[in-house]
Amino acid sequence: MKQVNGEKLLASLGEGVKDIRGRLTPDAPMDRVTWFRAGGLAELMFQPHDEDDLIAFLKILPDEVPLTVVGVGSNILVRDGGIPGVVLRLSAKGFGFVELAGENRIHAGAICPDKHVAAMAMDNGIGGFAFYYGIPGGIGGAARMNAGANGSETKDRVIEVRAIDRKGNKHVLTNAEMGYSYRHSDAADDLIFTSVLFEGYPDDRAKIRAEMDAVRNHRETVQPIREKTGGSTFKNPEGHSAWKLIDEADCRGLVIGSAQMSSLHCNFMINMGQATGYDLEYLGEEVRRKVFETAGIKLEWEIKRLGLFMPGREVRPFQGVTTE
Repeated sequence: MKQVNGEKLLASLGEGVKDIRGRLTPDAPMDRVTWFRAGGLAELMFQPHDEDDLIAFLKILPDEVPLTVVGVGSNILVRDGGIPGVVLRLSAKGFGFVELAGENRIHAGAICPDKHVAAMAMDNGIGGFAFYYGIPGGIGGAARMNAGANGSETKDRVIEVRAIDRKGNKHVLTNAEMGYSYRHSDAADDLIFTSVLFEGYPDDRAKIRAEMDAVRNHRETVQPIREKTGGSTFKNPEGHSAWKLIDEADCRGLVIGSAQMSSLHCNFMINMGQATGYDLEYLGEEVRRKVFETAGIKLEWEIKRLGLFMPGREVRPFQGVTTE
């Protein structure tokens, strides 16, 4: 059952779209762009040519049309009914750059893969970025959620984040203005991150390479990186590891439809073949229920769930109360 009508939405934008240089795709399949390879259609997907093109589009987009930013699609789960309104997917051509920006500083576009920043830093003897080598996704998402690994976090390296709001106005947010905490920032939801300026410190290239190799080897050993997965499914509750709670709740390898909690790393949810958004979200909520019953702890999703349920295929979120 089709839940969106992209051609109608595109037509409603009027003559202004003729000046847009980026790609506008009605009824775009989200299972082609998300790492889970599941989910419904984007009513209208927009891939801007560059920052000016993005601003021009935002200025003609009516306020009442929903706008969803998906980045590289690494940590999102799209529901089977699709995403209404416009889905913004920044293009690699305009937003995938990474460059030196002064002594020990790196400037990266929002769609630049995290690992490319790590590689740039290593090539130029800049320390503090090796942890990015093991984080899937792009820099914009990393800055938004304060992505981290191996004891390091994005907030440790950010100088400023450059963004555009829904009206097409430019903003520059300092590290303090981002309001970082564990896997979270206080940045307004309507801000579209376009690039991030980082600062590291002088370090030995061979040492950095060894750190990156260790990150890569560890990740290949303990994470299902060759599966269709969105990365870590749940945040670590304070004082606990999510994977351990999931394991203790006997959810390692748990299967719903074609979705599974990985047997290799049970905080990674994987699409074993033809899993639907329903399968994946239902599995996640079942894990949350089982963990609460076992440990009295309510896991919080790290994966973002986007869009509409198909009629009759809604997933009710677990409503347990967190114990103090």
